[in-house]
Amino acid sequence: MANISRRNFMKVAAGAAGIAGLGLLNGCSKTEAPASSAAASAAGSAAEGTTTPAAAAPATDKLYTASINPQLDESEFRSNTKELTTLFSPLTIGSMEISNRMVKSAAGSATYLAGLTDELLTYYVNLAKGGVALIYVETIAALEVPEGGSYDADTLAFGQKLVDECHKYGAKMGYQMSGFGMGENDMTIDDIHAKQAHFVEVAKGLQQMGFDCVELNCAGFNMPAHFLSRFHNTRTDEYGIGSIENRARFITEIIEGVKKECGPDFNMQILINCIEENDNISNNPTIMTLDSAVTTPHTLAMTMEEGIAAAKLFEQAGCDSMHLRLGPLGHHVAQFGADLYFILNGIEGCTGFGTQYDFSKNWQGMLIGNTSGCGIGLNVAAEYKKALSIPCGVVTYNDPAHAPDFFEQALEDGKADFFLMTRPLTVDMEYVNKLKEGRIDEIAPCTRCLHCHIGSNEANAQMAYCRVNALTQRVMREGGPATYELEPAATPKKVMVIGGGPAGMEAARIAAARGHNVTLYEKRGALGFMLDFAASVKGPHENLADLKNYLIRQLELNGVEVKTGTEVTQELINSEAPDAVILAAGGLRDTLTVDGDGSAPVVEMDNFMFTEMGDNVIVYGSNAQAFDAALWLTVHKKNVTIVTPNPASEFDMQQSQHAMRMMTTALYALGVKSYPQSAIKTVSGNVATLTLDSGVEMNIKCDAIVNGADMLPNTSLVDGIDCKEVYTIGDCANPFNIALAIRGGNDAGRAV
Repeated sequence: MANISRRNFMKVAAGAAGIAGLGLLNGCSKTEAPASSAAASAAGSAAEGTTTPAAAAPATDKLYTASINPQLDESEFRSNTKELTTLFSPLTIGSMEISNRMVKSAAGSATYLAGLTDELLTYYVNLAKGGVALIYVETIAALEVPEGGSYDADTLAFGQKLVDECHKYGAKMGYQMSGFGMGENDMTIDDIHAKQAHFVEVAKGLQQMGFDCVELNCAGFNMPAHFLSRFHNTRTDEYGIGSIENRARFITEIIEGVKKECGPDFNMQILINCIEENDNISNNPTIMTLDSAVTTPHTLAMTMEEGIAAAKLFEQAGCDSMHLRLGPLGHHVAQFGADLYFILNGIEGCTGFGTQYDFSKNWQGMLIGNTSGCGIGLNVAAEYKKALSIPCGVVTYNDPAHAPDFFEQALEDGKADFFLMTRPLTVDMEYVNKLKEGRIDEIAPCTRCLHCHIGSNEANAQMAYCRVNALTQRVMREGGPATYELEPAATPKKVMVIGGGPAGMEAARIAAARGHNVTLYEKRGALGFMLDFAASVKGPHENLADLKNYLIRQLELNGVEVKTGTEVTQELINSEAPDAVILAAGGLRDTLTVDGDGSAPVVEMDNFMFTEMGDNVIVYGSNAQAFDAALWLTVHKKNVTIVTPNPASEFDMQQSQHAMRMMTTALYALGVKSYPQSAIKTVSGNVATLTLDSGVEMNIKCDAIVNGADMLPNTSLVDGIDCKEVYTIGDCANPFNIALAIRGGNDAGRAV
C-alpha cells in the first residue's frame, strides 16, 4: 500500500498573491466566491492586501442554514460618510449632562479586575481619559457599604479617588447594583423590605463617595430580574406574578427608596431584559444558573410589550434612564453579547443549544438580524423610546467605529438616545477620542471572539483575555506588563522582526513605538497572510480584516520599515547584524501520512477552500482551525467527520468557551461526528478505516482528508545565528491562537 502524504497531493498554487487576494479564490463550487472579509472602507484604510466584499453566494451552493438569516454585504451598512454630529452631541439624563452618546456599560471590573487595586483605578481612569462620557462600574463588593454598617477610611478614600480622577477628564461616574438572586420565592415580606433597604443603603454610600448615579441590574439572573420574571417568580402575594405592577413592585420600591434617601437629583438607571426568548426549548422548567443548560417554557418569556409596561412603572417611580438588553433565557453571555449568534459563518442565528433562530419569526420578529449582530436590538429600543419620556440606551455591539453611518442614523432616527458598550472600549481605551478626531483607522477593533468574558476555557491561558489588547487582564499583574504606558528605549536598537502575521506586526509596532529602529520582513507579497485566510474561513463577523488593517496602519504610524517578498535566511540575518531578532514566522503543521490507494487525497489546511473534493470529508484534528474548516465544509454541503488523536477535552480549545459552545452544538446538530483519541488506519476505495479510542475499528466513506493537525514550533531559523538577543513568539514558539500570538508580540516589543 502506498503512503499518502499531504506534501504529495493537491499542490494548489495558492501562492502569496493568491491567498492575499481572497476574492479570486473558489471554494468547493467553482461558481461560488468565498465569504468576504470585512470591508476596509469602514475602517478608512487602504492598506495593502485589503479584500473587498463579494456578492453573496447563491443559496443552492450552501446548506439551508445559510438562507434562514441572510446577511447584508458589509458595504451596505458599514459606510463612513456622515459627520457624527448626534453621536458627539450632549445628552441630558435626569440631573446630569453627558458630553457624547457612548456609555461604558457595567462589565469588566468585578469579573476581570476584582479588588481595590491600582490596576482597577488605572483601568477606569484610562477610560475617562479616552473620552467615555459616562462610566458604569460593575458590582464590586468592596465598594458597597456593609449592611447596617459604614465604610472604613481606606475604602471611602479609594472610591472618592476613583470618582475624582475620572471626573477630571469630564466623565460622569455610575455604579451597577446587582444582587444575585435565586431566593426570592422563599423570602418573607420582611426579608424583601430588608433587601430593598440594603440596595438603598448601597446607593447612599456610593453617593457619599461621589458617584453621579447608580444602575439597578434587573436583567439576567439577578434578584430584581427574578421578581420581574414569570419564569422565576412563583409568588402569589403583592410581589408575585398576578400583574405587571406586582412583578415590578420590588424594583419600583427600590427606585422610590433611592430617590427619597439620595434626593431627586441623584440619577438612577434601570437595566432590564427588554425582550426575552427561549433558546432551549422544553416544557420542563428548571432554575437558571450562570450559563447552565437550563430548560425554559416558551410561554414564560417576557414579551416586549410586558417590558414596556414595566418600564412605564419604573419611570413613574423616578427612574431617569433605561438600559435595554436582550434576554435569552438559557445563555447568559448572549444577553449582553448577542452578536455571538453570528459567530458561525453560514449558520447565523445559532443559539448554543443546537438550534437556530429565524430572526424574521423569533424574538417577535423585532431584532435586526442581517448585520452580523451589529445594533441587533435597535428596533426594540425604538419601541421603548416611543412609550417613555426618559432616555433609552441599548447594548450589544453598538460600536460606532464599526459602522459609523449606521449608528449615527439610528440616533438621528430616534431609535436610541445612547449606546452602551464595553468590549470595543476595552480593546482600545482611546476609542472615543480617536473616533471624535476622525482617526478611525487607528482604532483597534473588537473581534467579537468573547475571550474577554469570564468563563473562557481554562486552557485559554488564565481563563480570560482580550484577543487584540495584550494588556487587558494582564497589566500590573505578575507575568504581565508593569504599566499601561510604554517605557522609552534607553538606547535605540536595530531590531529585525521576521514574519508579518499578528505576532510579528504587534512586536514591530511596540518596539518601534518605544524608539527602536525596526524592520519587518515577510516572505509573501503582503502582510497578514493567516489573518486573510482566517477571515475567509470565518466570514466577516470577527473583523479579522479590520485587525489586519489596524496593525498595518500602526506599522506606518510608528515608522516600521516593511520588506515583503523577502525570505529571511540565517545568512541575511548575519549580514544585517541586528541588535535584536524577533522571530514570528508561524508554526509548521505536522505531516499527515495515510496508508491506502490514494482515493482520498490529503489536502493542506491552507488549500481546502480552493480544492475540489467529493461529498465525504474527514477533518483530521480538533483545534480551532480544524473546527472552522469543519464548519465551512458542512455549510458547503459536505458530510464531515472529525478524527483526532487528542482527547475530547481539547476540542476547539483555542476559541473562547462561548464560541466553542456555538460551534460544537451547531455542528453536532447538523450531523458532524467527532472521534477523539482516534486514528485513520487506511483509506481504500473511498472508504476510511478508523481505529477508535476503544480499539474497535469502523469504516466510513471518505473522498478527501483535510489536515488540521496541531501546529508544531518552528524556530530553527534562529538556531546558531550571531545575534545574542533573540525572541521567538506566536505560533513558531508555542502554537495556539491569535490572542496569544499578539500577547507574545506585545511582550517581546516591550522587552527588546
